Amino acid sequence: MTTPDSSSAPIVIIGAGMAGLTCANYLHRAGRAVVVLEAAEAVGGRVRTDVTPDGFRLDHGFQILLTKYPEVQRLLDYGALNLKAFQSGAVIRLASGQETTLRNPLRQPAAALSAAVSPIGSLPDKLRIASLAQHVSRRGSEELLARPSTDTLTFLRRYGWSEHIIDSFFRPFFGGVFLDRGLSTGSNFFEFVYQQFIEGEAAVPALGMQQIPEQLAQRLPAGTVRLNTPAEAVEGTTVRLRGGETLEAAAIVVATDGNTTARLLPHLPQLHATAWRRTTCTYFSAPSSPGRQDRLLRLNAMPGQLAHNVSFPSDVAPDYAPEGRTLVSVSTHGEHGLPETTLTALLRAELMLWFGEEVARWQHLRTYDLPHALPVYPGGQPPCQELRLTSTLYRCGDYTAYPSLNAAMATGREVAEMLLA
Repeated sequence: MTTPDSSSAPIVIIGAGMAGLTCANYLHRAGRAVVVLEAAEAVGGRVRTDVTPDGFRLDHGFQILLTKYPEVQRLLDYGALNLKAFQSGAVIRLASGQETTLRNPLRQPAAALSAAVSPIGSLPDKLRIASLAQHVSRRGSEELLARPSTDTLTFLRRYGWSEHIIDSFFRPFFGGVFLDRGLSTGSNFFEFVYQQFIEGEAAVPALGMQQIPEQLAQRLPAGTVRLNTPAEAVEGTTVRLRGGETLEAAAIVVATDGNTTARLLPHLPQLHATAWRRTTCTYFSAPSSPGRQDRLLRLNAMPGQLAHNVSFPSDVAPDYAPEGRTLVSVSTHGEHGLPETTLTALLRAELMLWFGEEVARWQHLRTYDLPHALPVYPGGQPPCQELRLTSTLYRCGDYTAYPSLNAAMATGREVAEMLLA
C-alpha cells in the first residue's frame, strides 16, 4: 500500500478528547484536512457533563480549570466559556474534628498562614509555604516540569515541612488534585501545580466542564468530528472502523487513553497499558447551601474517612443546579470496594458531622465511579514520552506526559506542530 498524498487524504485523529480536539484545531488553523473519530456519543473524553431532567449539571468527577495553564491560555476563549471562579482557599476539617479556614493559602501564603494561632503547621512551616511560592514564581512552567523529580512526599519532607502540615494541608489539598493522598506523584508536577494555584484561579465554565471540549469541536468544519465511530484497528495509513469501513489517511494520530492506544497498536512493543488513579464522585441535591455561598472547597484531613473533599458547584456557577436547589459534590479517592448504596449511606453519616442533621434530607442524584480518572505519574518519570511513533503515526494524551488538562492539550499541540513541520 502506498502512503496517501497529504493533498488528497486527511489526517485522521482517533479520539475527540482534549488532546485530539486540540491537535485538530491547530491542524485546521493551518489549512490541513482533518477527520476526528470518536467512539462515544459526545466529545470530551474524560471531560464530560451530564444534564439531569430536573436541570442539574453533573461533571464526571470533580474537575476544575486552572486558568493559568499555558495551553488553555493559548487556545480557549474564556469569555465564551463564562468562567466562574472558586474562592482561593479551603475549609479544612482537621484530624481533631476542628475546622479551620485558609484563604489564599498559596496565592497569599504569608497573609493566610503567618498567624501563630493557626492550627495548620508551625511558623517555620508557614514560612516555607511562602518560600516555595517565591521559588516557583521565578520559573517558567516548562522549567519546573523539566526538573529532576522524586515523589511529592519525599520532596515535602526534604524541604523541611513537618508531618503535621503535610497531613493537615498537603495530603488533603494536593492529594485531592492528584487523587493520590499518599503523595507518590512526581515532585516536578507538584511544583508546576503549586505555581498554577499561586498565579491563577480555579474555575468552571458556567454550563459545565464539557463546554471546554465542545468549544474546540465547534471551531472545526461541520462533519469533521464523527461521533459513535469507534476505530477497530490501525494498519499502516489505514484506519479500520468497527463495521468494516476503512479510511485512508495522510497520517494517523491516536489521541485515546493509553490502554486503547496499546490495543489499537499491538505491533508496537513500546506501548503498554496505563496505570490509573481512581475516584468516585457522589452528587447530592440540598435545599440550601451548606457552604453559605463562600465558594470554598471543603477538605477532609481526618484519617480513615470516605469523604475526601466536598464542594458546592452551584455556589460557584448557579446554572449547575435548578433554582432553589444546591448541588453537592463529594469525592472519594482510590479503591473503596463498596456498593453505591453502602457508600452513599456512609457518606451521609460522615457529612452529618460536617453539616448537621439536614444531610439526612439531601437527595442522592448520581454516583460516578471513575476507575480511569487520572494516569499515574510517579516521581522520576520524564515529563513527556515519545509522541512520534513512525513517519505517519503519532500519539497524544496526558498519559504520555503528566496528569492534567494542560498536558493533554500540550501533547495535542506538539503533535500538530510535528505534522505541520
